[in-house]
Amino acid sequence: MALSIFEAKVDEHGRELVEHGTPLFPIGCYHDNLQETEVPWHWHEELEAGIITEGESLVAIGTEKRVLKKGDGFFINSEVLHGAWAEGLESCRFHSMAFHARLVGAGMDSVFWQKYLQPLLGNASLKGVFFYSSVDWQREAMEAVEEAWQSCVQEPRGYEFQVRNALSRFLFLLHEHQGTAGNRLSDKALRDGERIKVMLQYIQEHYQEEISTTQIARSASISVSECLRCFRSMIGTTPIAYLKQLRVQKASGLLGTTDWKIAEIAAQCGFQEMSYFAKSFREIKGCTPSECRKRKREERHEI
Repeated sequence: MALSIFEAKVDEHGRELVEHGTPLFPIGCYHDNLQETEVPWHWHEELEAGIITEGESLVAIGTEKRVLKKGDGFFINSEVLHGAWAEGLESCRFHSMAFHARLVGAGMDSVFWQKYLQPLLGNASLKGVFFYSSVDWQREAMEAVEEAWQSCVQEPRGYEFQVRNALSRFLFLLHEHQGTAGNRLSDKALRDGERIKVMLQYIQEHYQEEISTTQIARSASISVSECLRCFRSMIGTTPIAYLKQLRVQKASGLLGTTDWKIAEIAAQCGFQEMSYFAKSFREIKGCTPSECRKRKREERHEI
């Protein structure tokens, strides 16, 4: 299995479009440097598990955000909003797997699915888990994740069985400890989660236009103050700050995949003034658009 660098591509709802693995073996393995490529807010049907291998990362799963250090890990349940960013200026790397539950659970009429996986997937309170080696069962879970990841990367004979076996142990541990792994969410938190998805969908659809906090709030049929509270509660920022980050992210992608002039890219991504685009880009990416384009071209030549 080819090892990949994660590149989030989402539809207008924020749902990820990347296919993880193949229909026959639905799992994708990734190794990323978050200083170079952040993992923006998104969600997908697949389950996800990962381990920090270098530096520190801010990992967000739903409303929960933790700074994870080397050796820590995480699990993200199906359809849960999440993202990851480097913490600090040092190199930050992690490897992860996104896999469909059917890889372990087989068909929905199997005992594996009905007895173990469905209670996990259907637990609305279990958005995810942050793993620490100081907790015995969490350390064991991370060892299973590492075993599955290494088997995918190295591909020894029969590695598909090894991957499935390791992930079966991992999911059984989650099943056994899901009562203590996550905190039960209030109705308000669940409602906020649905509202934020609607508002992120609206921003995804209209980021190229001039949009205001009022318009974003109206998309979810709530007041501006409730919109601001929801954004702060769920993703720790304001709607306009998120919009700016999204625009810069889109611009960064176009810098690496097109030969368009930088001014054209800025306009395409919703920036009306070049000076504001350059300032925003440096603020978020730590470099100018020209420097970003040069680095991306150099990386392509190295591959």
